[in-house]
Amino acid sequence: MKLATAPVRPLIAVGTGLAAVGTAALLGLPSVVKAPETRLAAAASAPPEGAYWHTRVLTQRTGPRQMGSGANRYWVVEQELSEEWTAPDGKAWFGYRKAGAHPKSATDRKAWRRDGSPAKWTRTADGQVVKLSTEPDKGHVGPVRGNDDQFFLAGQKLTYEEVQRLPADPTALKSWLSEAARVSRVKQNNVDQYITGALPGMLNQLPAPKNVRAAAYQLLLTMPSVRSQGETKDSMGRAGAALSIDHPKAVQDNGLTIKEKTDLVVDTGTMLLLSQSQTTAISGKLSLNETSTQIVLEAGWTNTAPAVPALP
Repeated sequence: MKLATAPVRPLIAVGTGLAAVGTAALLGLPSVVKAPETRLAAAASAPPEGAYWHTRVLTQRTGPRQMGSGANRYWVVEQELSEEWTAPDGKAWFGYRKAGAHPKSATDRKAWRRDGSPAKWTRTADGQVVKLSTEPDKGHVGPVRGNDDQFFLAGQKLTYEEVQRLPADPTALKSWLSEAARVSRVKQNNVDQYITGALPGMLNQLPAPKNVRAAAYQLLLTMPSVRSQGETKDSMGRAGAALSIDHPKAVQDNGLTIKEKTDLVVDTGTMLLLSQSQTTAISGKLSLNETSTQIVLEAGWTNTAPAVPALP
């Protein structure tokens, strides 16, 4: 899970009609305004299928700047492995390991060889201090501190049981997330962006039932900034549905326009996220030092205890 960087507010139950469906069934969840009957469609609480909900992710990031010197400049891809294990009581462990850097393309490899095929870099081509190596490090693993033994979604704290009872209907789920945005004091014109940002994490980071993940995917398809791109394969050759999310443009003081885009590949059989890529275009030109891809190698229940991430 990604720990919140701002204070997390607990969800509050508001509105009328709680008695009609039972307070226990809605413990900790906001009411779905104007559609109380849709709350009955929420997934029933299901027992965990293992000791931990586990995710294993390989992040590939270009940058931070070109390496080499003179005519021998080239882009390098950094690789990082991260794993998370979360028990049903919310206690979590996090493992991290640098998996080694390598030249990005065939052209970059040629420039790297002309540069002497270095195995380590301490400075970029423009003199910035870095610490990169082609060799992986030893990595580490340990408990996550300060998460109050809870799961997190859209700035809210949830128990395992509450995660199981998240709405399994896209309309009801949107109402739930809209209420979470209100509790988090999100401005009204930013609510759709807030909801869209929360949905991808439901496809691998939370131990939500499959029908809840399906509702998150179906809701993603209806959001104004999301476009379906048909069937595709991720960088590992796994087939899935491609989605792209266009983020609001930003104009800098110097007149440059910054446009960010997120591309997702989703396995619609398991309703799990396969990969997520971020790219940035500056005044229409792709910025290579602002690109990254997260490849979800594993997501699901496991009984294997937390350990330093193994190399792929």
